[in-house]
Amino acid sequence: MSSLSGTRARAVLGADELAAVAGISRVMLARLVRLGIVEPTAPGSGEFSARCAPRLKRMLHLRASLGVNLPGASVIVDLLERLARLEAELTRLRSGSWEARGYRTETPP
Repeated sequence: MSSLSGTRARAVLGADELAAVAGISRVMLARLVRLGIVEPTAPGSGEFSARCAPRLKRMLHLRASLGVNLPGASVIVDLLERLARLEAELTRLRSGSWEARGYRTETPP
């Protein structure tokens, strides 16, 4: 049940759809919700942000390929996402810094 709601478009997946996309059972998804590894848009709603799908798939990949338990995989994915945001911010700040000095590239000449 993908839908768009609110004044800003927001993709939402139903529990069955998220489970199917992630390749897990609905029971497993319910277990992950109880553990706090996956969070619905509202408690008990059975709807999840579409952003949950790639995060969940990444966690499951870490579990399958490296044997990381799911709580650990959740922490790893959180840290990787935070690192990506910080790297993007650093790039943006460096870019602005060079532009302020009259350069047009993101790296020094």
